[in-house]
Amino acid sequence: MTPAAPALFVGIDVAKDFLDIHVRPTGLAFRVANDEDGIADLLGRLQGLRPVAIVLEATGGYEVPVVAALAAAGLTPAVVNPRQVRRFAEGVGRLAKTDPLDAAVLAHFADAVRPEPRPVPDAEARALSDLLARRRQLVQMRVSEQHRLPTASGIIRKNIQSHIDYLDRQIDKLEADLASAVKASPAWRERDELLQSVPGVGPQVSRTLLAELPELGSVPGRQLAALCGLAPFNRDSGRRSAPRSIRGGRCHVRAALYQAALVAMRFNAPLKGVYQGLLARGKAKKVALIAVARRLLVILNALVRTGTPWKEKLAIGT
Repeated sequence: MTPAAPALFVGIDVAKDFLDIHVRPTGLAFRVANDEDGIADLLGRLQGLRPVAIVLEATGGYEVPVVAALAAAGLTPAVVNPRQVRRFAEGVGRLAKTDPLDAAVLAHFADAVRPEPRPVPDAEARALSDLLARRRQLVQMRVSEQHRLPTASGIIRKNIQSHIDYLDRQIDKLEADLASAVKASPAWRERDELLQSVPGVGPQVSRTLLAELPELGSVPGRQLAALCGLAPFNRDSGRRSAPRSIRGGRCHVRAALYQAALVAMRFNAPLKGVYQGLLARGKAKKVALIAVARRLLVILNALVRTGTPWKEKLAIGT
């Protein structure tokens, strides 16, 4: 009787110019260029291997072409947080760091953890995400310049003010581009209207959820809270019972929901009641705000899942 072929796990270390690949447990390792020809070569090799899991790290954009190509070929890659992989490497005693070694660690991680592949955003979603990222960058630049302005004088002050005026114009243009991108998609337009029907949710929060939380409406609320970094984790050991705290998740989504909670706890009656009730029970203000953000996420998830706009009476029972 012929023994069954071993399950294969692939780690891909992504750099600007190259992709380093390691296949576990065979030990096969190779490098291809991070360009169209190299990715085509990679697909040809991996389709013959039929791996159980493929893992890459998020690298700020260099991974996007290969992830899209792998997904289109039906190979379902999982893109993971580099910090999580680094801690895994330290945990198994892999302290050295080179591109081939990193690929081997990623393959080991794929074998041990079996991370769940995320849906790969389509071209429209990636474009919207890029616009949001650029807006965040410009806003950060403007804040930095505004902080410099009070202590500047003479020609430097004029230069800084000129730059602030330029950034204002660029941000306004991006706002218009974002609005046009949402209006151009019937599905996005409908979901945007549902999200913005909730008091506290404005255009920026809605667009962030559209671009960076495609799971909204399709997964349970608790799982969604964990994805957004709003699920509290225990930190107990022995007789010590520490306060639970949130961490991890998609930072831009969490920040958007936190800002929405700041508005909702003032102008959204059910969520205002949640906030005030927690304060009355002695909870810290920030803890209460996080709870409001989490409840808001549950409400938004229900609205998108059912296609029903905001109704205050329904929200109370959500």
